Amino acid sequence: MIDEKLLQIRSYQGEGYLPLVHYEKWRVAELRYCDELLPQNIKKLQRHNKTDEIFVLLKGNCTLFIADGSDSIGEIYAQQLMPLQIYNVKKGSWHSHTLSPDTTVLIIENDDTYDDNSPEQALTPSQQKRLIELSTNKSD
Repeated sequence: MIDEKLLQIRSYQGEGYLPLVHYEKWRVAELRYCDELLPQNIKKLQRHNKTDEIFVLLKGNCTLFIADGSDSIGEIYAQQLMPLQIYNVKKGSWHSHTLSPDTTVLIIENDDTYDDNSPEQALTPSQQKRLIELSTNKSD
């Protein structure tokens, strides 16, 4: 057994989001399927005011929803993540995602990314409808 001072090994088999490694100013987390992220259950988008956020699809299917707008959510776009590509969601970009049950997404973000600097905004009924449409028509 290798001493953890030399090597940390972490994994996650649960649902949702869990930070696994923290180091100085960054952390690595995994995101896995949860019912909250089904398209019909997504009621809000969030953004991070202090940092970008990186997503890497390890397995499964993930659609990233990105919206423009500063004070309010503007046009919503969908990006189907491809395995092992790096997707950098820029600071201040509204976003959420939906995942298939077999999905694992690696997330790299600043360690100070918390609720107080990551505002959320509720989707309007028409925005919710658009998000559902985007999740079924991945070519938009």
